[in-house]
Amino acid sequence: MTTASAPVVVIAPDSFKGSLSAQEVAEAIGAGVRAAAPAAIVRLCPIADGGEGTLDALLHAGGEVRRLQVRGAAGTSRDAAAGILSDGSAVIESAEIVGLTDPVGTAIAVENRSTLGIGDALLALLDSGARRFLIALGGSSTNDGGIGMLVALGLKLYDADGKEVEPVPSQLARLARVDVAGLDPRLKDIHIVAMSDVDNPLCGDHGATAVFGPQKGVTPDQIKPLDALLGRFAALFEQASGRSEANSPGAGAAGGLGYALLMLGAEFQSGAQTVADYIGLDAALKDADWLITGEGRSDAQTLHGKAPFIAAQRARQAGVQTSLLSGGIDRAALAPLQSSFSGCFSITFGPTTLDNAIANAAGLLKDSAEQMTRLWLSGR
Repeated sequence: MTTASAPVVVIAPDSFKGSLSAQEVAEAIGAGVRAAAPAAIVRLCPIADGGEGTLDALLHAGGEVRRLQVRGAAGTSRDAAAGILSDGSAVIESAEIVGLTDPVGTAIAVENRSTLGIGDALLALLDSGARRFLIALGGSSTNDGGIGMLVALGLKLYDADGKEVEPVPSQLARLARVDVAGLDPRLKDIHIVAMSDVDNPLCGDHGATAVFGPQKGVTPDQIKPLDALLGRFAALFEQASGRSEANSPGAGAAGGLGYALLMLGAEFQSGAQTVADYIGLDAALKDADWLITGEGRSDAQTLHGKAPFIAAQRARQAGVQTSLLSGGIDRAALAPLQSSFSGCFSITFGPTTLDNAIANAAGLLKDSAEQMTRLWLSGR
């Protein structure tokens, strides 16, 4: 530990979705810490958990952005960012290509959205020489079982008359045969890490459609029919490929994109743990006095593998206390949150609108972090 005059503070927040990137959140908190403790050694370690912002967090540790032309969830061409890390790994963020925040992709019905663009990105990065892939699954707007990605990679879908079937859920009632012969042969020689904490199967009451579909626009009366269509595809695909993954943990991630990746041999890893390893969070915590983490809104789900929880776990292993500074805190979750964080704080100072909080998030973070730091210093 350092002397009281020069505390070491590690700042490892997730993004505030719709407001600030994780880097911007970290910088704002860092400004608040320095306002209260000018001599502090501040280490910025923006983090993510496999959702929106994962690409940025990984590139913060070293690498370069690759701009790709891919198809969005609606099938229209769009520019999207991917990354090549310093170890040569390629990063694809599902939220960047088929994300819930894309107004074009979400303007069409969920049963007509496709993951074709994920396959486009994989092919482009394969062509550039990448053979190890990190695919962040959080924040997708699709519920197609990863069929679009597989078709982009060479899978063929046929109806009973031998006509090709469009790779969207609304057309799967016609599906009679799946042909795997055209899948890109290079897929056999790559390593894919699927970044997600979801352990749901593809289908059923705990599957992709039933659990996550409503967040993407699936209506109650669509759940069973769409679930059955994904099950039909999986049965035909597994018959053709000789591999079975529909009931494997993680198959239901990202509307079933996890299933398609498992069928390609992917390994599932915790998104937050993977990011923490890449950004060197353990090394940053080695001689630290305090960790500040946070996210847009913290609730009971935070404790199920979200980035702030993983950061707090790493800090505890290093003997460093952790405080949580988030856009909002669910009061009902304070008791369980306090088991992992030595203090949970929101950035709002009084009644306000969500729009106002989003617009002023950087200043609110700085002011809140300054007051937290003053309190923390007084207790040292």
